[in-house]
Amino acid sequence: MNLKRIALLSTLLLWLIIQFGFGQSPRADFNRPQTFDVQHYTIRISFDHPKRTVFGDTTVALKPLSDGLRTVELDARDLKFEAITLDNSDAKLTYRVTPGKVTISLDREYKKDETVAIRFKYSAKPKKGVYFVDEKRDKDRVVHSSQIWTQGEPDEAHHWFPSFDFPSDKATTEKFVTVEKGFQVIGNGSLVSESESADGKSVTFHYKMDIPHPTYLVSFVIGKYEKFQDKFRDIKLTNYLYPGTGVLNQNAYSKTKQMLEIHEKLTGIKYPFNKYDQTVVADFQFGGMENITATTMADSEIAYANLDFLRGNVEDLVAHEIAHSWFGNNVTMKNWAELWLNEAFATFMEAVVREEMYGRQDYFRKIGIDAESFMTHDAAVRNSHALFNQKAADISILFKWPAVTYNKGGAVVHMLRAQVGDDAFWKAINLYLKRHRFGSVETPDLIKVMEETSGQKLDWFFDQWVYGTSYPKLTIKQGYDDKVKVLRFDITQTQRGDKLTPQAFRLPLEIEITTPGERPRRETLEINARKQSFEIADPTKPSSVTFDPDTKIPLMATKMN
Repeated sequence: MNLKRIALLSTLLLWLIIQFGFGQSPRADFNRPQTFDVQHYTIRISFDHPKRTVFGDTTVALKPLSDGLRTVELDARDLKFEAITLDNSDAKLTYRVTPGKVTISLDREYKKDETVAIRFKYSAKPKKGVYFVDEKRDKDRVVHSSQIWTQGEPDEAHHWFPSFDFPSDKATTEKFVTVEKGFQVIGNGSLVSESESADGKSVTFHYKMDIPHPTYLVSFVIGKYEKFQDKFRDIKLTNYLYPGTGVLNQNAYSKTKQMLEIHEKLTGIKYPFNKYDQTVVADFQFGGMENITATTMADSEIAYANLDFLRGNVEDLVAHEIAHSWFGNNVTMKNWAELWLNEAFATFMEAVVREEMYGRQDYFRKIGIDAESFMTHDAAVRNSHALFNQKAADISILFKWPAVTYNKGGAVVHMLRAQVGDDAFWKAINLYLKRHRFGSVETPDLIKVMEETSGQKLDWFFDQWVYGTSYPKLTIKQGYDDKVKVLRFDITQTQRGDKLTPQAFRLPLEIEITTPGERPRRETLEINARKQSFEIADPTKPSSVTFDPDTKIPLMATKMN
C-alpha cells in the first residue's frame, strides 16, 4: 500500500519550530557549585522527646576539589553550635552562622589530596528533618508507640546535621543513635552493634552505610515494632510493623521478593545493596520514602492493604519504592530540576511490575490512569512545569504538582519504550545503570544511552516531552472517497502553544485499518505540523479505523469531526 502525505501548512515558522524547538527559554543551570567533596558523615545523636530536641555530634570528612581550601560552607538550619573543631583536636575553629548556613574558617589551607574532618557539637529543635510523634492509644490499647523519624527529601537533612544538602554530593555515612531502652532504631546500611549504657536505661544503635549516597536518603526511624524477616538470596528483608498488626505483612509486603526479581530481570542489574527494610510510621506526609536500604512508609497508606479493593494501590506503592533502589539510590538525579529521572522511572516501574505479575492489559491500565491524571491536571493548572523543572530553584514547590513529575513522567517513559522498542529500551536501561552506578545523572545521560542502543536521534522526543509542557490535542476529520478509492485524514493540532508547549508535536501515530474480508493492517501517520492531510489508497471502504491501537501515545487527546 502507498502512503501519501500532503501537508496543508508547512510554513518556515513551523519548520523552525519542529527543527529547533518551540521558543523555549534557555535552560537554567541548576547544578550547585562545590569547593569540596564530602567523603563521610559520622553522626552521633540523641533526643529529648518531650522537648522535641535533638542533641548532635557530627563529623564531616571532606576533600578539597582544588588546592588552597581555607573556608568550608555547609548547610545548617537552626542548629545551636556548642563547639566546632577539627576532629583530631580540641582547638576550636572560628565559624559564622547565617540563615541556613554555617561557614567555618579552617586552621590552614588544605590541598586537594588531603582530607579535612570537622566536628560539630550542637542541639536543635528542628522544624523539619526530624519529626516527633507521641504514643497513640485506643482506650487501653497502644495503637503505636511514640516515634521519632526523619524525612530528608528534598533538603531537610541540614535541619538535624550540618551537611552539603544537595543531591549531587554523595558520601558514606554512619550513625550512632541513642534511644531509651525498649525502642528500636531502623537505619541505613548494616547494623554494626547495639550497646547498652552503663545504667541500663539507653541503647545506642550503630548503623553504617558504606556505599556513597546523597543526604536526602539519610534516615532513621525510632519506635517499638514487630519484625518480620525474610531473605532474597543473601539480602536481608525486614518489615517493621506495629505489634498486633502482622496480617499487614502478608497483605502489603508478600510480593516484595517477586518485585525485586522483576527489577533485576528487566534491568539486568542485581539489587545494589545488602538489605531492604520497610517500616511504617505515623503522621508521614508522603506515601513512602525510599531512604537507602530502609524505606519509610505511611501507616495510613499501608493499612489500605487490608481492604481487597485498595490492595493494588499498596502494591503500587511498594513497587514504586523498590524501584528507587535502581532509579534514585543507585543512579541519582544531579539536581532537583532532574527529579523526574527518579520519580518518573519509579512510577513507570509500578506499571511494569503489574505487567509482569498480571499481564499486559494491567500495564496499559496503569499507564492510562497516569496519563489521564496528568491530562486532568494540565486542564486545571496551565503550564505548571515540564518534566525538567525550570522552577526547581524554589525547593518548596518541587512536589506541588506530582501529576507532572510522577504521572506524566511514568507515561513519558512508556512512550520512550514504545518509540525505541523493548529490546533497545531495556539495553539502554542496563547501560544507564552500569555506566552511572552510584553516580549522578542528568537528562542528557539518558538521551545518550537511548540513542546508542536504538540508533535513533531522540532530541525531538525529549524536547517536547521532557523539556516541554502539556500534550497534543488532535481534531481528526476522516473520510473515504469512493471515486478515487482513497482514505483521507485531515488532522489539526489544537493545543495552545507557547514558549514551552509546541504548536506542533511530532507524533508517529499508528493506525489500524480493518477492511471487510481482509486482515487488519497498520499504517503510520508522521504528524509534525499544525495542520496536515494524509491519504491512504484502499480499494474498499474500511469498516473501522483505530488510532494508536497499541497505546504508544497515551498522552494525546483525539476528537473526531
